[in-house]
Amino acid sequence: MTSLLILAAVVLLGVAVWQLTKIFDLTQVGSSPDDITTEIANEKDNNINGYLTFAFLGFIYIFTIFCLVEYGSFPLMDNPASEHGKEVDNLMWISMGLIGVVQVFTQFLLHYFAFQGRGLKGRKARFFADNDKLEALWTIIPVITLSGLILYGLFAWNDIMFVDEEEDVLIVEVYAKQFGWDVRYSGTDNTLGKANVRFIEGVNLVGVDMSDPNAADDMMAKELHLPVGKKVVLKFRSQDVLHSAYLPHFRAQMNCVPGMVTQFAFVPTVTTEEMRTREAIVKKVGNINALRAERSQELIKKGEEALDPYTFDYLMLCNKICGASHYNMQMKVVVETPEEFNAWLKGLPTLKEQVAAEKASNAPAPAVEEAPVVTEEAQTEAIAQVVK
Repeated sequence: MTSLLILAAVVLLGVAVWQLTKIFDLTQVGSSPDDITTEIANEKDNNINGYLTFAFLGFIYIFTIFCLVEYGSFPLMDNPASEHGKEVDNLMWISMGLIGVVQVFTQFLLHYFAFQGRGLKGRKARFFADNDKLEALWTIIPVITLSGLILYGLFAWNDIMFVDEEEDVLIVEVYAKQFGWDVRYSGTDNTLGKANVRFIEGVNLVGVDMSDPNAADDMMAKELHLPVGKKVVLKFRSQDVLHSAYLPHFRAQMNCVPGMVTQFAFVPTVTTEEMRTREAIVKKVGNINALRAERSQELIKKGEEALDPYTFDYLMLCNKICGASHYNMQMKVVVETPEEFNAWLKGLPTLKEQVAAEKASNAPAPAVEEAPVVTEEAQTEAIAQVVK
């Protein structure tokens, strides 16, 4: 692929140099009628350029088909891991299909009219200031098409984001900061305690107000664990700059805005272990590990450690350029059975316990009363008193 790109760059550079040479030649044309006439395109030139236009159209179609066959992998348009993912994928496929059809049709018309309108002897160009029928046609069709897509997307978005107040959901907070994520679970009351950046101190990484009764059972984690089949409401906050929580396999993304709380609701439908066994994921992991093995051989020859094999995991990424280490801002997401999730959650200490333990470890040690110092003279006098 690299060789092909280099070849394409060299060809394009050659074409650019050739065109610049032609422009330079045109600037050197003298006042002689013969000089001017030689630079005027004749009917033969126009016919050649017209057929070359169709040849270029064929090149566009062939190159597009080649890229689709050779590189047409659409990992984020298949194998969704959330309930709403199918709707998002359908919308994406419809959009890509429409774009493909319009691209093929409009490119053909563009090159066809360029060929039909080539310069021929005795032909004169027709000019008209406007055409109401054409303008209505190319205005109404896009309006109807885009309106349909927007309405489809709007209804899908409302279905995704709607959360019934009486619905049994899991409420989890995701806290963004340069350059990492913290997770807070709402505990048995399923209600997050109030939080503010002013309360950030020690193990209280997200600024929970420990005086709020709802904060007593909140729990902190560095991984996002979710039970399969249960609706999850992720609430997002940011400590510093604008971040964007992106969960590609769940087709979920939401901005994390400093000073406000945003949220996204979805139902995970595929556990991590199930996704690892899917054919597309197995193939992807195999390709990655083949590349890592090849790279490991090079590292071993240099006396360095080999790369560890890659294992698929769901990830939460930051999709906003938030600073120098933006590329490394990611967190592991684990989707598991409700039994596994509950067992994992029970193993987490509450934030109240962590804060209490931290205060206890930082408390000053109690003062120990020192024994009086007995001098040698006092010891001699005490012995004399005993002898008497």
